[in-house]
Amino acid sequence: MKVETMTTESAGGSASTLPLARGAGKSIARTTIFVPGDAAALALGADAVVAAIAAEAARQGISLRLVRNGTRGMVWLEPLVEVATAQGRIAYGPVAAADVPGLFAAGFMTGGAHPKCLGPTDEIPWLARQQRLACRRIGVVDPRSLADYVARGGGEGLRRARAMAPAAIVDAVTGSGLRGRGGAAFPAGIKWRTVLAAPAAQKYIVCNADEGDSGTFSDRMLMEGDPYCLLEGMAIAGLAVGASQGYIYVRSEYPHAVAALDAALEDAGDFLGDFKLEVRKGAGSYVCGEETALLESLEGRRGIVRAKPPLPAISGLFGRPTVINNVITFASVPDILAQGAAAYRDLGCGRSRGTLPFQLAGNIKYGGLVEVPFGLSLRELLYDFGGGSRSGRPLRAVQVGGPLGAYLPAAQFDTLLDYEAFATIGAGLGHGGIVAFDDSVDLAQQARYAMKFCAIESCGKCTPCRIGSTRGVEVIDRIRAGDTRQIELLQELCETMTQGSLCAMGSMTPIPVISALRHFPEDFGDKRT
Repeated sequence: MKVETMTTESAGGSASTLPLARGAGKSIARTTIFVPGDAAALALGADAVVAAIAAEAARQGISLRLVRNGTRGMVWLEPLVEVATAQGRIAYGPVAAADVPGLFAAGFMTGGAHPKCLGPTDEIPWLARQQRLACRRIGVVDPRSLADYVARGGGEGLRRARAMAPAAIVDAVTGSGLRGRGGAAFPAGIKWRTVLAAPAAQKYIVCNADEGDSGTFSDRMLMEGDPYCLLEGMAIAGLAVGASQGYIYVRSEYPHAVAALDAALEDAGDFLGDFKLEVRKGAGSYVCGEETALLESLEGRRGIVRAKPPLPAISGLFGRPTVINNVITFASVPDILAQGAAAYRDLGCGRSRGTLPFQLAGNIKYGGLVEVPFGLSLRELLYDFGGGSRSGRPLRAVQVGGPLGAYLPAAQFDTLLDYEAFATIGAGLGHGGIVAFDDSVDLAQQARYAMKFCAIESCGKCTPCRIGSTRGVEVIDRIRAGDTRQIELLQELCETMTQGSLCAMGSMTPIPVISALRHFPEDFGDKRT
């Protein structure tokens, strides 16, 4: 049988070919198969699986339509292959290239039984227990198709925003209780209202996609798996504050995200209206995750923190009023406008409203992305979703909020996932990244890592951060060598960094160190407890 081929591209831009049979094969609807093309799936062999599917289909003369979707976030099941059937999408995973002939033999194109079959994707318990809002379309839509995005509810928030006054859009965001998902948790509505009220002929919308915290990947997942959601959220922000230009600042280590965003912008057409967007790549500096250092980098200078005030909402990019939020913050906005502020505000607890995509990493059995409303306990997240440690040993500690987040002991695992609840125990949720450690971890070594990380990544502008982190490494080394008298000096050094640093880089570096000292003194040889 003669076969022609069709070329498709993954979210990262890698091409795959799949057969289209001539003759009778064209008289029936082609089966659609989904294989993630995001960075996580690619790292685990997704392209090899695609090649194997194409080769087997060609051998059998079968017609297929292949979509390189985003990952569903169940990383331990990647590459996850989904097949569209009359009963819905059926999942198989993790699939290796060697499994593909057996899948065809088992009739997987119609949802046939196979040891790798997981049943209907939406009924996989790990997914079914979540309540996804910002991430609801990741893994579902074709990230390269605006039509698919719109067909699944995308664009409704922007359509409604265009019929509203700018102040009404800001009121909706304020009323929803949405707080910045980048770490500081500052109310988004207050920031937007400040920019709206600032008089200027030109204003800007900037997306901080410099996702550099350890154990975080929700921004990457969304940009690779549902880029139009981010574009829509930024366009709504532009309408709300009177900004006609936006920039997405993406870390250079995310080439697949950059490719997905570029492709979405190229095909956006009239979707964004008069709002113009550009993608800019960072140069690999962790400190550019701080909003003023990011602005310096965007303007073509070295990423060094600016003194505040003035705040970026008053004098930001090129000295103009600027809204700066991260990816998940902007991605939450379309749903707020489409469903109403009350629907979002009714989720969560206390002052933490809506949902947050938590990312489980480290020594955890079921790592991946879990989006749930605020109010779940850390223990439920670690065990009900994470399944405990991957090693099978007891979980001893978790670090929440990136490399500058606190180390929490098992005694605090019942803390609710809520900004204020975490603040009361000297911790923060940050960007929602959670890195787990079993009982083999050395917390003194982890504390040293925090200081060393700061010494490497500091922009060098202020002395407490630049010099304090270097001295911190030296002091911890002396403690680990047996000189426990240095513990008091380390505590004093941490206080100096906290009080004297110009930005969060230096002021937050002591957080993991102090928490390790407080909760795990035995790792420092401290016998005073």
